[in-house]
Amino acid sequence: MTAATWAHTTVLLTEAVEAVAPYAALDEGAADEADPPARPEGTYVDGTFGRGGHSRALLTRVGPGARLVAFDKDPEAVAAAQALVASDARFAIVHDSFAAMREALAARGVTAVDGVLLDLGVSSPQIDNPERGFSFRFDAPLDMRMDTTRGETAADFLARADERRIAEVIRDYGEERFAVQVAKALVARREGGNPVRTTGELSQVVARAVKTREPGQDPATRTFQALRILVNAELEELEQGLNAALALLAPGGRLAVISFHSLEDRIVKTFIARESRDEVDRRAPFAPPKAMRLRSLGRFRPGAAELAANPRARSAILRVAERTTVGAAA
Repeated sequence: MTAATWAHTTVLLTEAVEAVAPYAALDEGAADEADPPARPEGTYVDGTFGRGGHSRALLTRVGPGARLVAFDKDPEAVAAAQALVASDARFAIVHDSFAAMREALAARGVTAVDGVLLDLGVSSPQIDNPERGFSFRFDAPLDMRMDTTRGETAADFLARADERRIAEVIRDYGEERFAVQVAKALVARREGGNPVRTTGELSQVVARAVKTREPGQDPATRTFQALRILVNAELEELEQGLNAALALLAPGGRLAVISFHSLEDRIVKTFIARESRDEVDRRAPFAPPKAMRLRSLGRFRPGAAELAANPRARSAILRVAERTTVGAAA
């Protein structure tokens, strides 16, 4: 299998791109409503380039004066983006997390943007490449880092963490009912002089510790998810990225976030709900409330045709919000 084989089917492509870069509505009584609306200009952010599905669609949709800055922690994704950098002067790629978008854009002279798109989770090339250690379908080194140039691997974490911490991670990030049993088994194996170092070894340990299985789900699914979230600080970076996006969005700018599991979606849902209402400071009850900064535009799921073509889209949820004109970007 070559790197070219590890393709990625972009989830909710049309819905996300249309949400983050909407065409301007025609004025009522326009001279010729048959004319196509003007392509939106401005500056946009693709927080997770992956293999460029959303970025390419955005570049097709926006105008010649627009600008798109994409981010990705994965060196392989950044390498894949270089062809687009060479072919379209409107596009730039940054090797970093979207959590750092505010600082990275400021370094490029950008202090406000018109749209931010975040496609969360792990990409198909990362899952399908055995060397990355994301999948229990292959026996490979237990890495799981999205950015392979820095940080601790999943195997390194399991080699040093105590039983209580391992159980906490698997319970909180994987929502695994048998987290304690899995942690005990992992630590017992490590203390026996044979720590888990590969995906296959981890899968075998979990399979013996998890007593009941959800229909159609491998018993290792939740543990693998938990370790991946931990190693890549996914939930912390999501919180940081949402706050950065809110600070950057110009009035009328759009935020679109695609999540793939309940922990991510809960954070996005809570963030949009919190920023979509006036907030009263209880320490100063007579002060004017802080005005809402977002307006929720809804929640969307893949349609039947997309699910039939790409089963990995089944858990995807797209949430969209718009920056209000009250309280411009900070």
